Formats: sequence, structure tokens, C-alpha cells
Amino acid sequence: MDKLWLIIKREYLVRVKKKSFILTTLLAPLALALLMIVVGLIFSYRGDDAKDIVIIDPSSILEGKIKDDRNFYFRFSSEPLESVIAQREQNDFDGILVVPPLKDLQSTKHTIYYHSDDNIDLEGSDALQRMIRDKIRSYKISEMNLDAEQLKHLNTQVTLDPEPLTRDADDDGDNDNPSPFTSVIAAGIGGAMGFIMYMIVFINGMMVMRSVMEEKMNRVVEVMISSVRPFYLMMGKIIGVGGVGLTQIIIWAILLPLIAAGANLIFGFDTQQTMLDEASVAVDPEDIEAMAAQIMTELRAVNWWLLVPCFIIFFFGGYVIYASLFAGIGSAIGDDLAESQALTLPLTIPVILALYIMFAALRVPHSSLAVWASLFPFFSPIVMPARLAFNPPAWQIIVSMLLLLAAAIFCVWISGRIYRTGILMYGKKGTFKEIWKWMTTKQ
Repeated sequence: MDKLWLIIKREYLVRVKKKSFILTTLLAPLALALLMIVVGLIFSYRGDDAKDIVIIDPSSILEGKIKDDRNFYFRFSSEPLESVIAQREQNDFDGILVVPPLKDLQSTKHTIYYHSDDNIDLEGSDALQRMIRDKIRSYKISEMNLDAEQLKHLNTQVTLDPEPLTRDADDDGDNDNPSPFTSVIAAGIGGAMGFIMYMIVFINGMMVMRSVMEEKMNRVVEVMISSVRPFYLMMGKIIGVGGVGLTQIIIWAILLPLIAAGANLIFGFDTQQTMLDEASVAVDPEDIEAMAAQIMTELRAVNWWLLVPCFIIFFFGGYVIYASLFAGIGSAIGDDLAESQALTLPLTIPVILALYIMFAALRVPHSSLAVWASLFPFFSPIVMPARLAFNPPAWQIIVSMLLLLAAAIFCVWISGRIYRTGILMYGKKGTFKEIWKWMTTKQ
């Protein structure tokens, strides 16, 4: 065990002390926050210049009602289309919007014509259609002598408020009840946990394989095998690299909330204001405050004492399964790195498939697909953490952990048999047939 500890310590310290690890661990959250800000700025970009549009509106449907914004400047003309086009050089406009008279107020379709040498972009087209649609609606209400205030009451916002079928005798009904935001919060937490698990398990598993391949090609392993059993060497490498991954998780868990809070303080107000400006509806500030308070209440109500330990357990179980298999594959790969793609494909497919099943599980977390995938050991490290926020039955969590533990032990045993032979095999390609022989041969 002393030799195993020395290997674990070496594998851990060698990677933790690297500048690449320090930079990646510290800068990755900052890079993620910066990426989110840049993406937000890109999607909020509306072009350099607002379009100057002349509106020909003989029925005065829009006149006096449509207003300029940062994307469009409007001016009206009573002249016919041909005259306006002929005066383009003098008036210098980007396009002409022709609004034909409404012949039938009962009609639900109305075509507006936009004349321009430059094609209008999709977002501009949607914005114009929304503005004109609202103004035509107001025009119809006025022409049909309808009461606009009464019509507003016809639009009913329906909120689905989940309530439990059974309630404890001492429950006053105000605690631990699901709200309309429960599913959204659970999906966000579950998706984040599942995706983080996918990234860490896959990246660290590949890291173990590359480490095994480097030591094998450099013949360093021949010296190490002379003083320690191959199984201990493989386990030391798996545990050491796993410790590196856990260290990253802990540091990111500390840094990400701090960075998110800082970004919210710096950009939060402007972002909210931009969102309100984009929405062409009146939003009650009290509703926004109530929504934010409800979301914070949901986040505080999440059973983090269950989620975090279960996440760590599934991380270790999934990591041991894939890292041990990647280590075994790495020991079977020769000098030709191209052959690693064929050998690692059977391991890559379950990881990617588990990620897609996770997305399906977020939509329907208690479906048969989600349940069985969360029990299958090669899928459960990614699928079950995504389901934890939806409070699956305790027996499913326990069975999933037990199956994961059994699969981890089995994969370590199988990979150990591959590793002890493949790590000293040179000049020979490790085909699936050879690997099967190493697994079944008694030594």
C-alpha cells in the first residue's frame, strides 16, 4: 500500500504543479463568464445603423401610432409609391413600407409590402411585423367600437401550480411545496450537473489514457514495473488523476458562484434593462421581484446535502469505470496513435449516448428511458445526477449506486488483466481479439 500511495502522490502532484493545470483551473471559470458575456453582447447586437423607412398609409392605420426605436426611423408620405421612389435620391431613405387599407375588419390576414434594394434581415422583419400587428389590432378595436379595457381581460395568463396529493399533518401548506418554477430550477440544476459530469469523466478518462501511452512509449513503465505490480501502477494513476479532477471540481464550485455574483453586480442591472427594453410589453416591477424571490426560495429549498454527496459518489463511480477502461485501452495501443481512435470508439459512444439521454431525462425525468438509463452503470454517472434534482425514489438512487459500484469493481478487474499484459507489449497492434485474449488468459 505504501507503493500505491507513492504512485497516487506522484500522479497527483505532477499534474497539480503544472502551470497548465493552474491556469486552466483558475482561468476556466473566468473564460466561461467572459464567453457568456460575449455571447450575450453578440446576440444583443442590432446592427450599426437604424433603417430610415418611409410609410405610405392611405388609411392612417399606423400614422401617429408607430414610434421610432433604435432599429427604425419612420416618416409618413401621402404621395403614391412611384413618386416616393422617384424622390429617393433627395429624401435618402432605406425602404418604403406600403400599408394597404383594411377592406375587411373581420379578416385575420393582412399583407404589408416593403420595398427596398436591400433585403431586410430576419430580426428586422420580425420586429416590423410585431409593431404593425399591434397597431392593426388597435385600429380594428377602434373601428369596431370595442372596449379595449374589456378585451384585455380576455387574455388570461394560466400558471400551473403543482400541489402534493398527500400532506403531513403538521404541514401548514407553505413549506416544501413545488411551485411553477420547480421544474425549471430542477432542469437547470440537473442539466448543469449532468453536463459537468460528462466533461470531467470524459476529459479525465482521456487524460489517464494519454498518461499510460506516454509512459509506455517512453519506456518509463519498464523501470516502474520492476518495483511495483502493474495493477497498483494502474490504480495509482487512476486515483491520482481522479484526485486532480476532484480538486478542479472543488475549486470551480467555489469560484463559479463568486464570479457569477460579481458578473451580476456589474452587468445585472444593464442586462435586465436591456431585456425589458426588448420586450414590447409593460412588465410590473412587483411581478419581477416576486418571480426573483420565488426562484431564490426554490434554490434554497433544493436538498443540496443530498445532491452534492450523490454527485461526488457518481463522479467517482463513473470516473473509475471509464478511467480504468481508458487505462486498459491505453496500455494496448502501440506507437501508432491513429489506432487509438478505433479502440476508444466503444468507450466514447456510451458517454455521448448518455449525454443525449440526459437531455431527454430533463424533459421527462420519470420516464422509462430515464429510469433505466439512470440504473445502467455506463449511463448512470451522467443521467442520474441530472435526475437527482427531480427527487427520484430513494430505491432508484440506491440501486443505481450499487450497480455502479459493482460495475466499477468489474471494470477495474478487467482493465487490470489488460494492463498487466498490454503495458509491456511493444511492436504489436492491440486489436480487439488480442485484448480479449489478455482478458481471458490466466497468468
